[in-house]
Amino acid sequence: MEIITTHVNADFDCIGSMVAAKKLYPEALLVFSGAQEKGVRDFFQKQPGPLPEFTRLKEIDFSRITRLIIVDCQHSSRIARFGELAKAGGLEIHIYDHHPRSTGDLSPAGGVVRPCGSTTTILVGFLMQRGIEVTPFEATLMMLGIHEDTGNLTYPSTTAEDYAAAAWLLERGANLNEVADSIGKELTAEQVSLLNDLLNSLKTTSYKGVDISIAQASVDRYVGEIAGLAHMIRDMENLQALFLVVGMGDRVYVIARSRIPEVRVGEILQELGGGGHASAASATVRGLTLIQVLERLETVLRQRVDPRRLARDIMSSPVKTLPPTCTIEQAREQLVRYNVSAMPVVSGKKVRGIISRKIVEKALYHNLGQVPVADYMHSEFLTATPDTPISEIQAYMVGGDVRLVPILSDALLVGVITRTDLLRYSLGGEALYDLARDAQQVKNREIESLMNRNLDPPAVRILHELGRVGDRLELPVYAVGGFVRDLLLGHENADMDVTVEGDGILFAETFAAEHGGRVKSHQKFGTAVIVLPDGGKIDVASTRLEYYESPGALPTVEHSSLKMDLYRRDFTVNTLAIRLNLASFGTLIDYFGAYRDLQAKAIRVLHNLSFVEDPTRVFRAIRFEQRLNFKIARHTEDLIKNAVKMEFLEKLGGRRLLTELIQILKEKEPLKGIGRMASLGLLRFIHPDLELSLTMQEMLEDARYVVSWYDMLYLEASYESWPVFFLVLCDSLNDEQFLATCTRLAVSEHFKEKLAVMRRQGNELVASLERKLIQQGKLDNSEIYFFLRGLPVEVLLYQMAKSRNAELRRCISLYFTKLQGVRTLVRGDDLKKLGLAKGPRYREILDAVLSSRLNGSVSSREDELQLVQSLLEDL
Repeated sequence: MEIITTHVNADFDCIGSMVAAKKLYPEALLVFSGAQEKGVRDFFQKQPGPLPEFTRLKEIDFSRITRLIIVDCQHSSRIARFGELAKAGGLEIHIYDHHPRSTGDLSPAGGVVRPCGSTTTILVGFLMQRGIEVTPFEATLMMLGIHEDTGNLTYPSTTAEDYAAAAWLLERGANLNEVADSIGKELTAEQVSLLNDLLNSLKTTSYKGVDISIAQASVDRYVGEIAGLAHMIRDMENLQALFLVVGMGDRVYVIARSRIPEVRVGEILQELGGGGHASAASATVRGLTLIQVLERLETVLRQRVDPRRLARDIMSSPVKTLPPTCTIEQAREQLVRYNVSAMPVVSGKKVRGIISRKIVEKALYHNLGQVPVADYMHSEFLTATPDTPISEIQAYMVGGDVRLVPILSDALLVGVITRTDLLRYSLGGEALYDLARDAQQVKNREIESLMNRNLDPPAVRILHELGRVGDRLELPVYAVGGFVRDLLLGHENADMDVTVEGDGILFAETFAAEHGGRVKSHQKFGTAVIVLPDGGKIDVASTRLEYYESPGALPTVEHSSLKMDLYRRDFTVNTLAIRLNLASFGTLIDYFGAYRDLQAKAIRVLHNLSFVEDPTRVFRAIRFEQRLNFKIARHTEDLIKNAVKMEFLEKLGGRRLLTELIQILKEKEPLKGIGRMASLGLLRFIHPDLELSLTMQEMLEDARYVVSWYDMLYLEASYESWPVFFLVLCDSLNDEQFLATCTRLAVSEHFKEKLAVMRRQGNELVASLERKLIQQGKLDNSEIYFFLRGLPVEVLLYQMAKSRNAELRRCISLYFTKLQGVRTLVRGDDLKKLGLAKGPRYREILDAVLSSRLNGSVSSREDELQLVQSLLEDL
């Protein structure tokens, strides 16, 4: 038996979710775990037609339940008797919920848990994908669920997915009049009375510098839909964080709403047995009085509210500045180069003004390009200190349409706060969790847990030691890039990359001296490699930015802040950083929505000119897409297509193109990467005549097979797999075209000649071998050996991949597995002792002996010596 259920006091999102789930699980029974909200009961009572078929709880034989489908809930305590059954084990549990994955005690085997506006939206998405139709009444029920939990599609937690689901339901006859009547109706007398009591009790208290408002009330009878009262009070009083605590009978209901990142109400109410989003949450408490709940809430607030942020927490540093004598034209060049909207104008050590890109563009429009910026800069502006509360800066920037606030310490410019800094802070803060409102939060302790689970203990110790050295040098230290990405994905990655805000080389030298390592440094780029005593390596770099003088050119590097350092990277998923300093060890820093893209499995560039500045990123996008099993985001793919159309890859140096191609060919599934390159029109940049034909696809697949087969042999001969795929890729090209391709890719003259010779010799020798097979039908082992001896492993694997002759492939396989390691027991010294003078005869006789051993004519040293004696007599 399958059961679809939801939490007690079911609301419209529960009903809409249950009805949608019934479409996906048609054999399941709809069963409420408890009561429904009054609004839901009123809606059902006034319906003239048939209602969804709900089974009464008392009619269920609990012993026959095999699968439990739970919607809009993750906690056993909220589904009454079904929760006890779920915790007992033996059931297959599927959960569909739009709240963040919490610390709930249910472990689902199926379903979907991810943030969006409503649970109904998630389930409607499956109906849309599978082409499952709904009746107008069912569409109305589902629409009620979406509108209720998104505040008629206006709450901050609303997503584009909610809008898409609502549009689909509207097309199928959802009645918006019913929705408006059921959700947007006037307050009842009980609700008006409760609202008055709550407003009279409203009190605002500061917790760690954050103002939080709490209202309380007690009523003798149940009053429904108090969540709507929370929104009403928040909007009426313009509150940033609000908690309503209402006692009703033997239960206390807590409703919370927050507009600020310091108060994540979903986490706070988890402590009271509830849950929800960072901005909206609720809890139902039994067994405690109203006063006890208020006391408990106050304790939790003191523990869980983040301190009010100061300017130092979000400012960008170091700062790029302009002198007052800089011309408007030069200012535009600098603003574009560093991709900023405004810069401080500094004379000596004093900030004289601020020049914005908006003013610069207008000045240029009026032909004022040669006028100094001092003539048109903003000379009246707010300055702040590192300890200025962000709220003060926010009020100034929003109210005055200001783009930048300089941060001064002892009259010296130490940083700036931009609109972007402020926006990121307002949307959730850059240091503790993803900026996207629908992303799950990642806490320090979770990062540490991931480290302990996915890294070897020595690696974890090194990370802590890196933080300690940073603390002693007073330098912020971060693990960055692919190391962090793979840590969050649970992938193995031993390449530890560290970035230091300050002197990275000094940091590397200090760490190496304390831990017995050595350092290879590059002063020009501020980078170093720490070589540990056990041979392990740590890449260390000073935070820096890069800009490109022209498309495809190598970047110019300058010292910069962590934020700008991460901004120069290729894709969002590679922009994550983890703070290693001990006081904040494990803090995940995400300026660009990287964690969101990891969850969405999306490869996304940071800005629209990314492929213009560095076209090699096109190939890296493909490589990461295939390696991580992600998908290049739609807009990013459009930018790739535009870069191809604009011929930016033609400007790419051959060596850089070869490096990226080799990396793709070294991947576990190179065929996927090549196929993606072909679909985006990239093969022509290797050679104009190169295309992915069906024959080439078959050869590449065979190459993947033979390379995997060869690796499984664990032979001692070293080789590289990428030349095998490269030779297959270029198989359709003639010798002249192949050399032209190697020249285009700037293959070194030595290796180019080697590749050309390998390719030609392999083709010639294997062709001869094939002809002999046709003539004789079968070859002796010695013939196979002497045909193939001396050909590199890569060429033989290439020939195995391209040949359609099964007997030829068997011959090459035999050569690898049995023949190539065969050696004679007789040596040159033995021939010398037998009186044969050194010369070409040595090789002739030893090859003759080897032929006999290969063919099984001799098996011992005595046999070989007898054969040598016979050969010498013939001579």
